Amino acid sequence: MHSHSLRVGFFLAIRQLRRANIWTNVLIIAVMTLTFLNLVVVSGILVGLIQGAVNTIQTYYTSDVIVSNRLEHSYIERTPFIISVIESLPDVVAVTPRYVEGGNVEADYWVTRKNTETGNEAGTSIVGIDPEAEQKVSGLGDLVIEGTYLTPNDYDQVLVGALLLKKYLNMDSQSFPALDNVEVGTKIRITVDGNVRDVTVKGIIRSKADEIDRRVFFVDRQLRPMIGRADYNADEIAIKLRDGADPAVVRDAILAQGVGEYARVQTAEDAEPKFVKDMKDTFAILGNIISSIGLVVASITIFIVIFINAITRKKYIGILKGIGISGRTIEYSYIFQAIFYAVVGTGLGIAIVYGFLEPYLRAHPIDFTFSDGILVVTPLGTTVRTLVLFISTVISGYIPARIVISGNTLDAILGRK
Repeated sequence: MHSHSLRVGFFLAIRQLRRANIWTNVLIIAVMTLTFLNLVVVSGILVGLIQGAVNTIQTYYTSDVIVSNRLEHSYIERTPFIISVIESLPDVVAVTPRYVEGGNVEADYWVTRKNTETGNEAGTSIVGIDPEAEQKVSGLGDLVIEGTYLTPNDYDQVLVGALLLKKYLNMDSQSFPALDNVEVGTKIRITVDGNVRDVTVKGIIRSKADEIDRRVFFVDRQLRPMIGRADYNADEIAIKLRDGADPAVVRDAILAQGVGEYARVQTAEDAEPKFVKDMKDTFAILGNIISSIGLVVASITIFIVIFINAITRKKYIGILKGIGISGRTIEYSYIFQAIFYAVVGTGLGIAIVYGFLEPYLRAHPIDFTFSDGILVVTPLGTTVRTLVLFISTVISGYIPARIVISGNTLDAILGRK
């Protein structure tokens, strides 16, 4: 009996959908599609805002795996040994050691100033790199927005991060000092570990990551003698892996060689600051709250449309009941209609998200101030949101049908209230 009611209910649903106004069906499907997009895209963009910044840091700073000094040491001990271990692993594509030292950079250093005037200077990190190795790992040269990238033979030439220059900094704060009057070709003075060098700005780089944009880059062969690193002990070692390689497996393989005694070895995910992970969770919650409002609106819309449809067909429903079709069967017909709208609407939404929005934003990120925003969608998250929308739609279709069908059959046939 139950299966018979389902079959008849399905038949009635198909019949009603075919006879319904086509624009009514289009409207409801459009509402369902937009609601699905609201559920998925809003939270996906908010999380993608942070994920875009994380991706930038991974690409241009940590790469897939990063080795850094232990907290009790000022640099990575036995760096040449560690690099040989890393390069012996089959999943490793390229390795770049970096030499990092705190220092000061000053522009207009030849200008005489009064004792009460502050200099055109800023504290920063001075970083020595092998330009060719760094390019293979991070693609640092791709970030040059003015001038040109370093070459291995450059001497007294540097790259300067954009956040060290006032013309790229949208604020003026003493707690965030920056240089004025600095262009490609400008002479600036670098002070590091007691050594002073007057160098030329060869290029300016910008990445939207403070770890890159607040640094000054030297060729490592010049910086090492300035900071006393004749032993080649570096401060950071970034490791790029082949596509598909598991960073955790490579990390564990490096640690298995005893490297953990001399350095910290972390995947890009391990190296993420806790506040970044907290921000992603917070933005996801915020996106869910905003999306839930859209879900409620869609549910109310479905409720109203089906309720009006049931009211206008009240006499028809009464006749169906009068000829022996059960109220449950008629309820099933409205539930099947709601399921149709949910399936078609979410199907179109999934096609738009995965067929257009996600790949498009991956190739053309949204240019936010501090990150290149992408759309973060996961199969699990999409499935959960689809089920939530599906269930709410079915409930919104069932309740108005139940209200109308529970009325007196004779009153429905005669049109009495």
